[in-house]
Amino acid sequence: MTTSVATSAAGSPPWWAGNARLVDLSGRLLGAHVAHAGLIVLWAGLITLFEVSRLDVARPLYEQGFILLPNLARLGYGLGDGGLIVDSHPYFVVGAVHLISSAFLGFGGIFHTLKGPEILGGSYAYDWNDGDKMTQILGSHLVLLGGGALLLVAKAMFLGGLYDPLTQSVHTVSPNTNPAEIFGYLFAGKFWLAGVDNLQDVVGGHLYIGIVLIAGGLWHISTQPTAWVKQLFIFSGEAYLAYSLGALSLMAFVATLFVSVNSLVFPTEFFGPTLTIEFDRVPYFVSTSPVDGYSSREWLANAHFWLGFFFLQGHLWHALRSAGFDFGQGQVTQNVGGRVAAPAEQVAISQLKA
Repeated sequence: MTTSVATSAAGSPPWWAGNARLVDLSGRLLGAHVAHAGLIVLWAGLITLFEVSRLDVARPLYEQGFILLPNLARLGYGLGDGGLIVDSHPYFVVGAVHLISSAFLGFGGIFHTLKGPEILGGSYAYDWNDGDKMTQILGSHLVLLGGGALLLVAKAMFLGGLYDPLTQSVHTVSPNTNPAEIFGYLFAGKFWLAGVDNLQDVVGGHLYIGIVLIAGGLWHISTQPTAWVKQLFIFSGEAYLAYSLGALSLMAFVATLFVSVNSLVFPTEFFGPTLTIEFDRVPYFVSTSPVDGYSSREWLANAHFWLGFFFLQGHLWHALRSAGFDFGQGQVTQNVGGRVAAPAEQVAISQLKA
């Protein structure tokens, strides 16, 4: 089963179908992905430079409405004793590097959109229904994610260290390698993973997750899905989109919890006081202490929550479509193998709905 979209009078999908128009054009889809990455990096660079241009070192970052500089500060960049910003030059460099990187990504996106082959060939060729190729692509992504986790470990151990709110200083951090303590957070109490209270465990967690991701990625690259896995999962472009949105939703909710209650990873010096949840027809997260305007923590927590909420809706929508549910007819019209349901099956489904 492959993703399908409505077509225009000319026979091609309408513009509002987005990347679904490119589901069978792997080269053009690559161009769209690279261009999207360029836009994300461009946004990061522009907003970083915008915040640098408005930075007032005499005021806390969280009172200035910043969302990127607090993240750079917690990595130990530009800080002096007591977590005070003494040098904004590293922030400018980070913004400039992102801008330059976005130009290369943008060029790559334009090239693959206009000049590159419409359909990738050779070792880059793939078919959405080819579970063997998809597991290789999954493995490659896992290796990259693992490398990103290990970059944090390298920053903590060898590249200047991290800001520690417990000592109000920047110092190198050695990871806690005790697996019982690190994986014990999975079974922790009130705040689950967000209950971590020392940087050694934070760095140790990144070390373990980096190793696990890279090992899992190499395993996926070198193996093929077994028969029971192929029966368990749907192999189609829309199903992969559903899986991805589901993972994004989970990560957004975890990030919401972390930024709301954890003052170690998100120091109050940069993000403001921790939050509590309130309800006024809809849930929102508010500061537990008076703050002049909305703090950085409030902005980030609420943004992550609502992004996670809408990612979840997208996951459910695409998961149902990939499983054969037709929203126009309000019923399942295909099984996961792509076979159109027989009339007797459609009658049975309608009776179940009733």
